[in-house]
Amino acid sequence: MVGDGINDSQALAQADVSIAMGKGSDIAMDVAKMTIISSDLHLISQSMRLSKLTVRTIHQNLFWAFIYNMIGIPIAAGILYPIWGFMLNPMIAGAAMALSSVSVVSNSLRLKFINIKH
Repeated sequence: MVGDGINDSQALAQADVSIAMGKGSDIAMDVAKMTIISSDLHLISQSMRLSKLTVRTIHQNLFWAFIYNMIGIPIAAGILYPIWGFMLNPMIAGAAMALSSVSVVSNSLRLKFINIKH
């Protein structure tokens, strides 16, 4: 639901996805899940595209963080020591964890460079 007035506020409150236009009433902006600052209707499709890209990036970050932890935590705990005698240095494990955080942030920052205007 997209609306900008007092009459739209009830529908905006009940909608799964609700967008208020910024030049509309304050009640519409309060109850909507998203507010577009201007009254340009073309921004609705851009905001939907940005939302989909954001959710996709969140899923990517969760997937890679899960895989990283599934592999990294057992190695850091010493699961390879009985087999090959390999123990991970805690400094290297800490650096790997920091690198994991950097990769998640870098993947999220890619959204700044995506053109959503088509």
